[in-house]
Amino acid sequence: MTDTACQRRALADRLEKSGALTTPQWRAAVESVPRELFLNPGVFLPVDGGRWRPVTAVGSDPAEWAEIAYSDQTLTTQLDGHLTADQAGEPVTGVPTSSSTTPVTVVSMIEHLDVEDGQHVLEIGTGTGYSSALMCHRLGEDNVTTVEVDPHVAARADAALETAGYSTWTVTGDGLLGHPRRAPYDRVVATCAVRRIPYTWVRQTKPGGVILATVGSWPYGTGLAKVTVNDDGTAEGRIIGRSSFMQARSQAATPVAGDLSARTAYPDSERATKISPLMLEDWMPAFLAQLAAPGAQFVRATASNGTQLLYVFDPDRESFAEFTADGDAWMVRQGGPVALWDDIEQTVIAWQEAGSPDITAVRLHITERTHTYWIGGQRIATRTSSHWIGDKPVLRWEHPLT
Repeated sequence: MTDTACQRRALADRLEKSGALTTPQWRAAVESVPRELFLNPGVFLPVDGGRWRPVTAVGSDPAEWAEIAYSDQTLTTQLDGHLTADQAGEPVTGVPTSSSTTPVTVVSMIEHLDVEDGQHVLEIGTGTGYSSALMCHRLGEDNVTTVEVDPHVAARADAALETAGYSTWTVTGDGLLGHPRRAPYDRVVATCAVRRIPYTWVRQTKPGGVILATVGSWPYGTGLAKVTVNDDGTAEGRIIGRSSFMQARSQAATPVAGDLSARTAYPDSERATKISPLMLEDWMPAFLAQLAAPGAQFVRATASNGTQLLYVFDPDRESFAEFTADGDAWMVRQGGPVALWDDIEQTVIAWQEAGSPDITAVRLHITERTHTYWIGGQRIATRTSSHWIGDKPVLRWEHPLT
């Protein structure tokens, strides 16, 4: 096996220069854990035409493999829930379902955990096992519990961890349920995106403990939530920045497909929009849209004549909004029991009137029954809170406090 100590030191230097790596203990972990061990049997690299080129560890030039392993990019390790690089001899198409996240994201997240010696961490989403290994090096293998829903991914990660010398607690199961047998935890970190932080994680975290997870259901417009568990069983914190991860398997939405014109054939209303739907291509408006209309999907399509088509669909609530350009303006047709665009538009406008604050202005509060987001306080003319009651989201508006 090629010695990659030089590449590990170079990676640590780059991470430190970027500001992601800030503490000596985590630097020591980055310099010690060989990332290449956690990429077996290989990776898929993107090529033209939306295809993926398989590159395997066995048979690759050692120098090329080391360069790939220590590149500053996310490396896809599984497509379509089953396909690995050793099973494909030529470029293939597919949807990534497991990956080794870019090191800057991994290290930045575990730095944000603010761990202390002897603390016990629950990781949701083992993936390749690389982040698990970093935490094992920092905290000790007995203080890390990691849960992976895919049994094949879990088996490969467990084997890699053993090869690296870490016999930690690897669990195959639904990470949304946590792992109560090893609770309570000082820290919980999720390497997948969730629609909301499950209360099971709060219940399994010690008072004063921290939960760090990406919230949202779109591939973008998601935020990294950091909350602290209170003595009364609630949790409160804020969004500390942008973040993008694959969705938790059980929450991954099925893309809207088929005849879109048939889905939008019977609108209940039509009007001019107050804001452009193209705003949903920007990160913060997209985040707000997910609060206002949980479960909705923003869909882009092109008509046979080349016309751009934009939609918002909520398949579970059988509702839609269809947008058509009218010169410099836009028209919206809405149908179904929920006026999706009304809710989204109202939320985005309220955000604009508040001065268009950054995503880091968003705070959240979690109880056993509710999941609440808000921006600002009494000084903001109008603010929104997105509440979850059971499994049903309800948008509540709070008007000026005088």
